[in-house]
Amino acid sequence: MSHDRMPLTIAIVEDHPVVVEGLQRILINDLPIRAIREYYTGKDFIEDVKRGRQPIDVVLLDITLPDMNGIDLCREIKVLLPDTYILGFSNHNDRSLVMQLLANGACGYILKNASASEIITCILHALDGQVAFSEEIKRIINKPSAQQLKAIPPLTKREKQILKMIAEGKTSVDIAKDLMVSPFTVETHRRNLMQKMDVKNAAALIRTATELQLL
Repeated sequence: MSHDRMPLTIAIVEDHPVVVEGLQRILINDLPIRAIREYYTGKDFIEDVKRGRQPIDVVLLDITLPDMNGIDLCREIKVLLPDTYILGFSNHNDRSLVMQLLANGACGYILKNASASEIITCILHALDGQVAFSEEIKRIINKPSAQQLKAIPPLTKREKQILKMIAEGKTSVDIAKDLMVSPFTVETHRRNLMQKMDVKNAAALIRTATELQLL
């Protein structure tokens, strides 16, 4: 498999050597790799990052580590490496865990029983700026609980329209031109959307809307 990409530096934060070895074989076989770094604890990874080594493109992060919670570690990684793509890599298929990880800055979630092709596809989707899930996680994500469905805030037709355009990456000025309204009107709708979703920024708005199947 060939990809027109710069060589990648990938970090694997996982405490089971056999899993690390299997991942390495998959990555080296199917991706242009500059380096693969192995870390068996969250502490080792954070300390290495703080030493300022070569930037990391992708982190494959286990949720259950011997020294810390991977969900909390994800948030810390995003503070230190805001441009790095983080993919959860775990046996846990609990929907709430997936959503917590995304809320802390991850861009996807892969189950450890995923096939090699799923793992590679998820990494490539993450590098392309997409939210990436292995197939089983997609099925889990697409089945919100009754309680979660009840929590979906009512949106007006215009709010749904603007939400979709925000998710497409359009600015308020762009949206205003497309809808032939003032930027102030768009900003008002944007604020109302964030208030209804109880979020503070556009990224969280898109994540929440996706979780609630509004996009």
